[in-house]
Amino acid sequence: MPISSLASVSNAVNSQNLAVNVNKNENIKMSFSDYLKNEINKTNELLLQSEKDLDDYAAGNIDNIHQVLISLEKADIALQFTTQIRNKILDAYTEIMRMQI
Repeated sequence: MPISSLASVSNAVNSQNLAVNVNKNENIKMSFSDYLKNEINKTNELLLQSEKDLDDYAAGNIDNIHQVLISLEKADIALQFTTQIRNKILDAYTEIMRMQI
Protein backbone atom coordinates (compact mmCIF):
# COMPACT_ATOMS: atom_id res chain seq x y z
CA MET A 1 0.00 0.00 0.00
CA PRO A 2 1.50 3.36 -0.95
CA ILE A 3 2.31 5.81 1.81
CA SER A 4 -0.10 8.39 0.37
CA SER A 5 -2.95 5.91 0.94
CA LEU A 6 -1.91 5.50 4.56
CA ALA A 7 -1.93 9.26 5.04
CA SER A 8 -5.51 9.51 3.79
CA VAL A 9 -6.56 6.68 6.13
CA SER A 10 -4.84 8.45 9.02
CA ASN A 11 -6.66 11.70 8.23
CA ALA A 12 -9.98 9.88 8.12
CA VAL A 13 -9.34 8.26 11.51
CA ASN A 14 -8.29 11.54 13.12
CA SER A 15 -11.41 13.41 12.03
CA GLN A 16 -13.43 12.07 15.05
CA ASN A 17 -16.59 11.95 12.93
CA LEU A 18 -17.72 9.12 10.69
CA ALA A 19 -19.67 9.71 7.52
CA VAL A 20 -22.40 7.13 7.14
CA ASN A 21 -23.79 6.75 3.66
CA VAL A 22 -27.57 6.70 4.03
CA ASN A 23 -28.37 7.24 0.37
CA LYS A 24 -25.93 7.30 -2.50
CA ASN A 25 -26.03 11.10 -2.59
CA GLU A 26 -26.53 11.93 1.10
CA ASN A 27 -24.03 11.67 3.96
CA ILE A 28 -24.84 12.04 7.65
CA LYS A 29 -22.03 12.70 10.10
CA MET A 30 -22.23 10.98 13.45
CA SER A 31 -19.77 10.62 16.27
CA PHE A 32 -17.91 7.40 16.92
CA SER A 33 -19.92 6.75 20.08
CA ASP A 34 -23.20 7.19 18.17
CA TYR A 35 -21.94 4.78 15.53
CA LEU A 36 -21.06 2.19 18.19
CA LYS A 37 -24.44 2.58 19.90
CA ASN A 38 -26.18 2.11 16.56
CA GLU A 39 -24.25 -1.08 15.82
CA ILE A 40 -24.85 -2.45 19.32
CA ASN A 41 -28.57 -1.81 18.87
CA LYS A 42 -28.48 -3.68 15.55
CA THR A 43 -26.78 -6.62 17.26
CA ASN A 44 -29.41 -6.58 19.98
CA GLU A 45 -32.19 -6.57 17.37
CA LEU A 46 -30.62 -9.61 15.68
CA LEU A 47 -30.45 -11.42 19.03
CA LEU A 48 -34.07 -10.60 19.84
CA GLN A 49 -35.21 -11.67 16.37
CA SER A 50 -33.38 -14.99 16.65
CA GLU A 51 -34.99 -15.64 20.06
CA LYS A 52 -38.41 -14.80 18.60
CA ASP A 53 -37.83 -17.13 15.64
CA LEU A 54 -36.71 -19.91 17.97
CA ASP A 55 -39.79 -19.45 20.18
CA ASP A 56 -42.05 -19.42 17.10
CA TYR A 57 -40.44 -22.62 15.83
CA ALA A 58 -40.90 -24.29 19.22
CA ALA A 59 -44.54 -23.20 19.25
CA GLY A 60 -45.05 -24.56 15.73
CA ASN A 61 -45.66 -21.18 14.08
CA ILE A 62 -42.63 -21.53 11.78
CA ASP A 63 -42.11 -24.68 9.72
CA ASN A 64 -38.84 -23.62 8.08
CA ILE A 65 -35.95 -24.68 10.34
CA HIS A 66 -33.50 -23.13 7.89
CA GLN A 67 -34.87 -19.66 8.58
CA VAL A 68 -34.43 -20.22 12.31
CA LEU A 69 -30.88 -21.51 11.94
CA ILE A 70 -29.89 -18.63 9.66
CA SER A 71 -31.33 -16.16 12.16
CA LEU A 72 -29.40 -17.82 15.00
CA GLU A 73 -26.13 -17.77 13.03
CA LYS A 74 -26.56 -14.10 12.10
CA ALA A 75 -27.08 -13.23 15.75
CA ASP A 76 -24.11 -15.36 16.84
CA ILE A 77 -21.76 -13.81 14.29
CA ALA A 78 -22.92 -10.29 15.15
CA LEU A 79 -22.38 -10.96 18.86
CA GLN A 80 -18.91 -12.40 18.25
CA PHE A 81 -18.00 -9.41 16.10
CA THR A 82 -19.30 -6.95 18.69
CA THR A 83 -17.34 -8.73 21.42
CA GLN A 84 -14.14 -8.58 19.36
CA ILE A 85 -14.64 -4.86 18.69
CA ARG A 86 -15.13 -4.29 22.42
CA ASN A 87 -11.95 -6.24 23.17
CA LYS A 88 -9.96 -4.17 20.65
CA ILE A 89 -11.28 -0.92 22.11
CA LEU A 90 -10.34 -2.04 25.63
CA ASP A 91 -6.88 -3.11 24.43
CA ALA A 92 -6.36 0.29 22.82
CA TYR A 93 -7.52 2.04 25.99
CA THR A 94 -5.16 0.06 28.22
CA GLU A 95 -2.29 0.67 25.80
CA ILE A 96 -2.95 4.41 25.90
CA MET A 97 -3.12 4.37 29.70
CA ARG A 98 0.27 2.60 29.84
CA MET A 99 1.94 5.33 27.80
CA GLN A 100 4.29 7.55 29.73
CA ILE A 101 4.10 11.26 29.19
